Amino acid sequence: MKKIAIIGCGISGLYFANQLQDKKNYDYIIYEKKAELDLNDGYGIQLSVNSIELLNEIGFSNIAAKEISFPKKVNFLEAKTCKKICDIDISKFNSENKRYTTLKRSLLIKFLLDKISAEKVKYNVEIIGIEHGKKIKLSLSNNSTEEFDYLVVSDGVFSKTKSIILAKDTSPKFFNSVALRGNIKNIDSNDISVYLGPNFHFVTYPVNQNGEFNFISIIRKKLSNNEIFDQKLFESSVFLKSLSNEIHQKTSLNLENKLKNFKSFPVYVSEKFEDFNYKNIYFIGDALFTFPPSFAQGASQSIEAGKEVFEEIKNNNDSYYKKRRLKIKKINLRSKLNYFVFHLSNPFMVFFRNLILKKLVNNKNFLDNYLGKIYRN
Repeated sequence: MKKIAIIGCGISGLYFANQLQDKKNYDYIIYEKKAELDLNDGYGIQLSVNSIELLNEIGFSNIAAKEISFPKKVNFLEAKTCKKICDIDISKFNSENKRYTTLKRSLLIKFLLDKISAEKVKYNVEIIGIEHGKKIKLSLSNNSTEEFDYLVVSDGVFSKTKSIILAKDTSPKFFNSVALRGNIKNIDSNDISVYLGPNFHFVTYPVNQNGEFNFISIIRKKLSNNEIFDQKLFESSVFLKSLSNEIHQKTSLNLENKLKNFKSFPVYVSEKFEDFNYKNIYFIGDALFTFPPSFAQGASQSIEAGKEVFEEIKNNNDSYYKKRRLKIKKINLRSKLNYFVFHLSNPFMVFFRNLILKKLVNNKNFLDNYLGKIYRN
């Protein structure tokens, strides 16, 4: 029996653990540094059909329809006037039981956790040392050591385990942007709406069929190192109010008193795809690579990577990092291009952007290449 250690209780790690359920050839433990998970988080995520297909393999299709939503379009609007530019019919990529889905992140975490025995998750435990060869020996913060055949690292964008294994600082870089996230009600749309403005954009979409919506805005903002690492700044009511006021002043959409549960955080991205030369250590999710938040593929790629690692281990292959590198390159380029296009401020460039967008969203070849190659694996 092969023993597997999973570091982190995020989407990627939990999905991978679900792949191991009922497989007699594997035994696993999940180590989570937090004392407990926040399962009341009402913020949203988007899942394209590439990940829904994989989730359905473990019973996701049985979730009550009222708890999730199935947007059919992505609407692009000018933030200032709320005038619609164009839309993309994302339902074209759907098939039976595989539909573009939006939901609360906490709902997905609960779904994934429900299938995992409580004794499989060790909370409040961190990795403090690793010896790796044919076997992997972990030194843990609870003063114990454990030996495993495989290590799957999914401890997020600031992966401490990644830095230990690579023996260097692997911190991501600040993307000169700040995210403002919240819950919003009374939005007259069941689709995804992307509002484009000068040096910022924001997105609204339903997270279920009970009238609850997610709000996320990405605002270009240069901060000093002291500000970036000052957690109290991002929790400050003054800072949160300044961000929301900045958005209010740049859009005619009435957001006054509609946004609740504000949170803000600096946006980080990976600078490069690291060279991983290990046959029994796998990085997945944000621990592997973190994208700019403008293509909505973070969660879906975490699930894809979890599936690929399981198949890699099961079939004793050695192609995971090669395949992941190619997929990540495609998504990273699209994410950066979207970010650039969404934030244009020059009026002439905005005019031509809108003209081009109107043509591209009706071009089947473009959509099949730009979205289809990602959504269809």
